[in-house]
Amino acid sequence: MIDHLDLVVTSLERSLDFYRGLLGPLGYGREGEISGERGERVVYLNTAERIGSISLREARTPTATPYDRYAPGFHHVAFRCASPELVEERSRWLRDRGAEISSGPREFDYTPGYFAVFFFDPDGFKLELVHRPMPPHADTSPA
Repeated sequence: MIDHLDLVVTSLERSLDFYRGLLGPLGYGREGEISGERGERVVYLNTAERIGSISLREARTPTATPYDRYAPGFHHVAFRCASPELVEERSRWLRDRGAEISSGPREFDYTPGYFAVFFFDPDGFKLELVHRPMPPHADTSPA
């Protein structure tokens, strides 16, 4: 299980606004703050169970090149939703904010019942909101 994921963003305040709004309805309502190894402000968005936290910190210098998800690094991050209706509701929230949606919300054929939307955060990181029914003790890998 992943404990936390740290993202370096161009604007901490802009990204906090985006991720708070996006993830709050998914249960990421707790926040914690630390000073990073360079003294920078690091804000953690946590679930009540503190499982799978997301942290945000501002880049030391803004980059002129957009994020390339096919360069070394991560391709995308997927957040689990409790229902397809929550994926739909969050998709409407994204559209209302003017977020770029690359595909969905719809059912994909990765696994039975895989319902998702793929989109980009303010820094161009590809994200996904997904719901898929899981039988007890099921494998949770995408396919």
